[in-house]
Amino acid sequence: MATKQKQTIETPIDGGTFISLQKSANEGDLSMEIKLSLLYKLQQADSKIDKIHLLRGELPLEVKDLEDDIEGLKTRAENLQTEIKDIEKLIYQKKMDLDNSKSLIEKYTAQQNNVKNNREYDSLTKEIEFQGLEAELSEKRIKENTIILAEKKAAHAIAVTALDERKKDLETKQRELDSIVAETAREEEELIKISEDIQVQIDARMLAAYKKVRSNARNGLAVVTVRRDACAGCFNKIPPQRQMDIASSKKIIVCEYCGRILVNAEFEKE
Repeated sequence: MATKQKQTIETPIDGGTFISLQKSANEGDLSMEIKLSLLYKLQQADSKIDKIHLLRGELPLEVKDLEDDIEGLKTRAENLQTEIKDIEKLIYQKKMDLDNSKSLIEKYTAQQNNVKNNREYDSLTKEIEFQGLEAELSEKRIKENTIILAEKKAAHAIAVTALDERKKDLETKQRELDSIVAETAREEEELIKISEDIQVQIDARMLAAYKKVRSNARNGLAVVTVRRDACAGCFNKIPPQRQMDIASSKKIIVCEYCGRILVNAEFEKE
């Protein structure tokens, strides 16, 4: 059976050692045992907060995603509405141009009956031809933009429908989240206060090391006890002599496999 290889554990202090942390922990009025006990109590409070957050599951993320979707759909709907208004204005203008061209054609056609020479007749004929081309161009632009307008209105309707659906989903998810938060709010507030009260009693280096290890741990455990001769964090065996050192609470001892801080199992009874 293959033996487990020890990992090289890098801590936040001194590029991989707890030397300066150990020195810092030995300074001050509090004994090492009390400092380790405080670390363990801090871990217990933070772990309970983690469990409360776990109860909420993915709801906070789902609510945030829905809020982002709603903002995106709102922007899309507003942009489409602006484009629709611009196209409607363009179609209206082209219809005015078309009516104007038709009116001019009628006017120039009537004037041809009263011309005095061929030059005037040819000039009116050219004007009629020009206005005819303008009318054709206006009709073409009206048809093109009418198609685009229909597409924009359809896209706007889809965006509005999707927006309404997302709003309903958000209301449902928000109610679920609010219900869970309401049930655990008081407990969470108390635990956060306990955590903050403990943190102010721990020196900066120890607290920084704790937070660093905790952030890297999958389950958020930075401080653990020894259970059945093994680290309660990674479950690797701890040598007897090392267990005695841990039980004495005279110095900071870190698991050689996972990097967690190991403390006296008697702290659990407290």
